[in-house]
Amino acid sequence: MKTAKIIGIAAGMLLMGTPAIAQDSGEIGYAKGALGYDALVAGQNEIALQQLEAAEKVDANDPARLINLGQVYVRMGRTGDAARMFMAAMKSDRNFDLVLANGTVINSRDAADQALQNLNSQFAGR
Repeated sequence: MKTAKIIGIAAGMLLMGTPAIAQDSGEIGYAKGALGYDALVAGQNEIALQQLEAAEKVDANDPARLINLGQVYVRMGRTGDAARMFMAAMKSDRNFDLVLANGTVINSRDAADQALQNLNSQFAGR
């Protein structure tokens, strides 16, 4: 089973800026920077977006890529785009376990669902 590390703000699972587990890179099974992980952890949203968009060796429909792209969009205020990324990750025919920045292991569909729920909660709280 493929395992990837992502950063997220899924409900109750992570806080913004949670430090990564000590490793050379936060992307397990991917080229460094392919998921924009380190840039996300550092709060460098533009760099994370550039890395995610330029990752030629990562399938455009890879759930880890979609979730991280959704997180970048949330941070940039592009909530509609974020919701589309999270829904695409939930509906993907691929799913696998992800290791979150806090060490929690979660299925990619569940991570995407929780990220979407968190996004919806932000709107409900307004």
